[in-house]
Amino acid sequence: MKRSYSDYEKLERLGEGTFGVVHKARHRETGEVVALKKMRLEGEEDGVPATALREIAILRELKHRNVIELQHVFHTEKALHLCFEYCDSDLKQYMRSIGNKLPAAAVQSYCWQLLNGISWCHSHRIFHRDLKPQNLLVQPAKGLLKLGDFGLTRAFSLPLRTYTHEVVTLWYRAPEILLGAKEYA
Repeated sequence: MKRSYSDYEKLERLGEGTFGVVHKARHRETGEVVALKKMRLEGEEDGVPATALREIAILRELKHRNVIELQHVFHTEKALHLCFEYCDSDLKQYMRSIGNKLPAAAVQSYCWQLLNGISWCHSHRIFHRDLKPQNLLVQPAKGLLKLGDFGLTRAFSLPLRTYTHEVVTLWYRAPEILLGAKEYA
């Protein structure tokens, strides 16, 4: 079934990042709940930003239980809309909601799923480059964790080339990046 942006009803705003706003939405016919990320194109002289094209291309390749699924891409005159599977919360919000007391079994499971998702990305030559609690999406009832927000992601090849140091929120940057390493992996 071909879908369009107008097939969805926005329910609530989930968050806002550098590259766009994310809303919880429902498909008007099926009732399926999704996350819609709106990326503004106003002021973009060269069309769709390279970061958006990179994110779309990478997410279309990465099909894994611990990576958020990009379901559809919609283009309107003023915006690009990415339709993702919906997750209940991000890890930061979830931790706050339970008083920062995650059971040991959940910590172990989430750590394993995080490493499993990262391993999958790396095996497909992808650096996420923005791992932080806000970009780890969870479905607590299912005990599921998924990597989200692939806006700073890069594909890599060998030999590694020099990438920008302005990756990840400063608090989560790897020590080698903070200390000025010219290459990182």
